[in-house]
Amino acid sequence: MFNRILIANRGEIACRIQRTCKRMGIQTVAVYSEADKDALHVKAADAAYCVGPAPVRESYLNMEAILKAAKDSGAQAIHPGYGLLSEKESFAQAVKEAGLVYIGPPPSCLNAFGDKIRARAVARAAGLQPPPGTDGPVDANDGELIAREAERIGFPLLVKAAGGGGGIGMQIVETADKLTRAIETCSDRGKSAFGDPRVYMERYVRNPKHIEVQVLCDQHGKGVALFERECSAQRRHQKVLEEAPSPAPFFSGIEGEARRTKLLADALNVVQSVKYEGAGTVEFVASAEGELFFLEVNARLQVEHCVTEMITGIDLVEQQLRVAAGEPLSAEVLAPKQTGHSIEARIYAENPLKMFAPQPGRLDKIVWPASGEDVRIETGVQEGDSVTPFYDPMIAKLVVWAEDRAAALAKLDRCLEGTQITLTGPAGPSTTNLEFLRKLAQTSEFAAGTYDTTTAETLAKALKAAAK
Repeated sequence: MFNRILIANRGEIACRIQRTCKRMGIQTVAVYSEADKDALHVKAADAAYCVGPAPVRESYLNMEAILKAAKDSGAQAIHPGYGLLSEKESFAQAVKEAGLVYIGPPPSCLNAFGDKIRARAVARAAGLQPPPGTDGPVDANDGELIAREAERIGFPLLVKAAGGGGGIGMQIVETADKLTRAIETCSDRGKSAFGDPRVYMERYVRNPKHIEVQVLCDQHGKGVALFERECSAQRRHQKVLEEAPSPAPFFSGIEGEARRTKLLADALNVVQSVKYEGAGTVEFVASAEGELFFLEVNARLQVEHCVTEMITGIDLVEQQLRVAAGEPLSAEVLAPKQTGHSIEARIYAENPLKMFAPQPGRLDKIVWPASGEDVRIETGVQEGDSVTPFYDPMIAKLVVWAEDRAAALAKLDRCLEGTQITLTGPAGPSTTNLEFLRKLAQTSEFAAGTYDTTTAETLAKALKAAAK
C-alpha cells in the first residue's frame, strides 16, 4: 500500500479522499490555486503545493505543475478525484511515465470511454444498445448528410459533443430548422471545454430517466457491479438529487428484478470488455416503460458515489487505492449486500428562479444537521470561505440513509430544514438551492419514483411564475 499520495483536485472530493487516507494511515499532498490557499483541503493535507493562479486551466489543469508537486513531495501515486484531469488519457499516461501510480483506470480505458463516439462502438461490441444515432461525427457544413441522418434517427434529437461530459456541449433539437445551429453551438462548446469540436447525433428519449451502475474491477480480472443509482433529478443536464436503489416503477416485481439483473450484468460486461481497473460508472437512459439504452461510461469516481457507499458499506475510495496498489478485490466486496435506501442532495450557491445561475459570495454562516453513520456532510468549505466564480458553486453534498425510501425521504427533509447557510454576494444577501431541493423532494413525482430529467426544471419554472 502507498505511504503518500497526491490528490490532483480541490474542494469536497479532495477532503473526501483525505478522510479515507487518514483512516488507512496514508499521508496526503494537496495542490491548490492562489485562490484556494486557505481552503479546507489545503489545511487538512500533510503537505500542499501551489500549482498556479486562480483560473482552472492555469492551476488544476496544469499537468506539469501537478507532476512536479508529486515528485517534489515524495508522493508514490496520484488520485485525480472527479472532473478536472480525472478522465484525461494524456494525464494518466504522463503519471505512469513519471514513475508514479495513477489511481484510476489505465490510459487504454480512458481512451475507450473518453470519446463518446468510440464508447458507443465499444458498447455495441459488448452487446449493449445505445440510442439510435450516428456512427461518427457530423459536420455542420454537410447539410445533405445531416438531413439524411436526422430522418433516419427521428426527432427529437440530441446533439452531443464527442469529448463532452457534465451536460456541456449537449442540446435537444425538436425540428430540422434548428439542427444546423445546434451542431455549430455544440461544436464550439466542445472545442472550448474539451479541445474537441466533433459532435454526433442520437435520438432523444422523451421524459427520460437517468439510471447508472457503479462498477469496480481489480487488476486480476475480477469485477463487481455495486447495484444501481437513480440520477434523474437534474437541471441543465446536471444532477441535484441522487438515490440508491432506483425507485423506478419498471424495477418492481419479477419482471423488474429481471431487468435490474440484466442491467447490472450489462454494465459489468462493457467495462470488462476493455480490461477495466478501478471504480467507474456505466450510465443508461431509460424510457418510462423501462427501455434501457447505454449512454456512456464515466471512468472515474462519481460525485454521487456516496449513496452507493451508504447502501453497501463499501468505501469506494479505499477500494480505488487497494486496486491501484495491485490488491485483488476481497470476497466481501465481490459479494456485496444492499441494505436500506440512500439519497444525496447537492447544495449549490445558485438561484433556481434565475435558471440556476451561480451566486458567488461569502459564506457568513453554516449550520449542518448532526452527522453520523446515517447522515454524511461532504464539503470542502467552512464559515468565512467564499464561493468564487472560478469554480463549481457546489457548497456541499448532504447524504442520508434509512431502512426504506419513505424514511430516507423524511430524514432528508429534516436535514435540509436543519441546514442554515448565509451567503453574502457583492450586492448583498445571496441565495442557495436549499429550499428548492426540499420542494423538489416533496413533489408527487419524486415521492412516487416517477420523476424524470425534466422534473426539476419544470418545478423551477412553476416557482418562478408563482413568484411574479
